[in-house]
Amino acid sequence: MISLKSKTVKDLLREMTALFKENGAEDAALDASLILMRQLGFSRTELYTKDDYCPDENQMRKIDYWTEKHAEGCPIQYLLGKCEFMGLTIKVQDMVLIPRPDTETLVETVSEIIKEKSCKTGLDLGTGSGCIAVSLSSLNKGLKMTASDISLRPIFIAEQNAKDHKADINFVLSDLFENIDGKFDFIVSNPPYIPTEVIPTLEKNVKNYEAATALDGGKDGLDYIRKIIEQAPSYLNPGGLLAFETGYDQREAVDALFKAAGYKNINHKNDLGGRHRVSWGFV
Repeated sequence: MISLKSKTVKDLLREMTALFKENGAEDAALDASLILMRQLGFSRTELYTKDDYCPDENQMRKIDYWTEKHAEGCPIQYLLGKCEFMGLTIKVQDMVLIPRPDTETLVETVSEIIKEKSCKTGLDLGTGSGCIAVSLSSLNKGLKMTASDISLRPIFIAEQNAKDHKADINFVLSDLFENIDGKFDFIVSNPPYIPTEVIPTLEKNVKNYEAATALDGGKDGLDYIRKIIEQAPSYLNPGGLLAFETGYDQREAVDALFKAAGYKNINHKNDLGGRHRVSWGFV
């Protein structure tokens, strides 16, 4: 992908950035910088103060491999094994959904509500990397969180993130509520909500690398949301909160599901892009 002949960091930054742009990367220059920093052991400052440095052959082979993988669509977060979320460094691996800024809107919204309601216990359904549960625990000291996922691999990663950030979270292997016991003051979820027919149209870095089970919400994208809304009242304390991240065009459909199930004070919030992102209601 990148010629193994002697090149300076400055040359590599230019060539890698151009290649990533050609392949549709949103932050091509940043991605090139992150790869070089990791493989060379440079700080961001050193990347520019030592831009005349020529990596040795072993370093170049690693840079070339990561460059090729990223140009093919592998997300930079999977290559680095981490991402930033709510000011926290969150570990990720392939087949574990990469936390996104949209989900920060969900965390911020839920955190505001549970502070106001003095909630003590919460459940994060489909925790993935654990970013929601870990962030809520970090923002709300003393909160007792349970987090579940249908697969062991995400739970393993989520447990590492909880340990890294000293979050006391009980992790449960469960298909939605299957193995969940007790009741909670709130339930939060970023469930799969993309309609099945839309999955093939997603960017290659999403459809080819992220777990389909974390994306595919069925024919109308609402399969999991529908089930959770129907079952959650049995696991919520009186007045308990249920909050979701949803698709930008799903507000009316989710409203209708909440209303049909008897939820109260149904509300919404847009993301930073001004599109609908979070829906919630109370039992």
